[in-house]
Amino acid sequence: MSPHAVPLSDGESHSDSDDMPWTRPADLETAVPAHQAKDRCWLKRSADDEVHDLVCVGFGPASLAVAVALNDALEEGQPRLRTYEPKVRFLERQQQFHWHAGMLLPGAKMQITFIKDLATLRNPRSHFTFLNYLQEKGRLVQFSNLGTFLPHRVEYENYMAWAASHFDDVVDYSQSVQSVDVAETDPKTGSVKAFQITSLNQTTGQTTTLITKNVVIAAGGKPNLPKCLPASHPRIIHSSQYATTIPSLYPPGSPHPRSVAVIGAGQSAAEIFNNIPSRFPGAKSHLLIRGAALRPSDDSPFVNEIFDPSRVDDVYSQQPELRAQQLARDRGTNYSVVRLELLEQIYETLYAYRVEYGDDSSVWPQRILNHRVIDSVSDVEVDGREAVRLHLQNNSGDFCARQTSGVETLDVDLIVVASGYQRDAHEEMLKELRHLMPDRDDGAQKRWSVRRDYGVEFAEGAVQSDAGVWLQGCNERTHGLADSLLSILANRGGELVSSMFGVQPNGKKAMGGW
Repeated sequence: MSPHAVPLSDGESHSDSDDMPWTRPADLETAVPAHQAKDRCWLKRSADDEVHDLVCVGFGPASLAVAVALNDALEEGQPRLRTYEPKVRFLERQQQFHWHAGMLLPGAKMQITFIKDLATLRNPRSHFTFLNYLQEKGRLVQFSNLGTFLPHRVEYENYMAWAASHFDDVVDYSQSVQSVDVAETDPKTGSVKAFQITSLNQTTGQTTTLITKNVVIAAGGKPNLPKCLPASHPRIIHSSQYATTIPSLYPPGSPHPRSVAVIGAGQSAAEIFNNIPSRFPGAKSHLLIRGAALRPSDDSPFVNEIFDPSRVDDVYSQQPELRAQQLARDRGTNYSVVRLELLEQIYETLYAYRVEYGDDSSVWPQRILNHRVIDSVSDVEVDGREAVRLHLQNNSGDFCARQTSGVETLDVDLIVVASGYQRDAHEEMLKELRHLMPDRDDGAQKRWSVRRDYGVEFAEGAVQSDAGVWLQGCNERTHGLADSLLSILANRGGELVSSMFGVQPNGKKAMGGW
């Protein structure tokens, strides 16, 4: 995974011991006193029955960056804002702000410079920069003494929670959005004037409906499990659940798993594989990968320019075929790759096992099984305990040389799958609006596409110019590899605010950045 990665994790784990369940340092538990946060928030809550200017579905980093950009514009008194009293609401499924809580592993660091925070690249004077967060926490000088651009992941998550706490008045947590539909049309033209968002409170069961002119869908990714694995199994979890689910699966005092299989060749898989010996002392762990070896991410300076905000224009303007080829060539910066420091750490550990146990890796506490493809899994009983049997295809040359069949099995107590995410939640949410899509003559399956400013392309005249739907984090094929990552959040948040709330000198709606 790249030095900009968001979906799975953002740094390697350097934990040496983790015998007890890990808890945050005390000073990271609170974000900011409520009265102080409200003093810096220019977004005010409107009644549910009012027509809103903007409702954001999801309140993760993408929507948070929009909130920060809009708040900054209001605080600065931007002359090109069309309203200084925007009616805004954010709907979030989680009960409170969290950012990839399942991968907040002890000692894990970010893979992205703190300069690419929620505001700095757009406005380094913003209240919401990471440096200002450190100043308010009283740690700015001490952080500078570290001599690093890479904070610990738990601190960066707290930074975003600190920023999010400023907007508590306009965020509704525990809200699961069920649908986005047409709320009002122009009686003369039939074009959509506003949209209706229906959400379900997961705590109370109450349904809420909001009317809004603009909708931003930033729902994040859904864990992606290979089809060969059951969708729900008590001993199979996705990497996004690792840190949050393990304490309930194996509470203190209960037997720990004796063997664990980690599936995947990316940063998250490597971090979890590296974490297992400290979390489950004495357990045997296996890392299953399709390829020949774990590969390092390319985070060299010229390659990192792929993630510059200005590169979005270049990517979007390319022909689709050329763009797809370029994205395929650049996948090694973000997918199925691991930070070099972590690779070296794992290799050193495995070398120590070789010294201690000999060359037979089957007796090592940890081992990497390469060229493995999972066919299926089944439930078995091993030594009186329930376990999972992995049925594998071993495509290594060594196995094929020794036997005619490459089929093998591996019995484990727990499987952790680091297989990435699906980013198509908007398709289900927008199903009631599909009749507004542009016509297609080729008969191909329709899917939503967006303009350069992330606004959904509707049929001509179907939606009024001051209304729209905007997609975040699911536009990699048109906007580049940075689309689901942290690198462009600050600038992209400003672009969306400009597109939805900005006006040109002639009074028309703006379509670009400030």
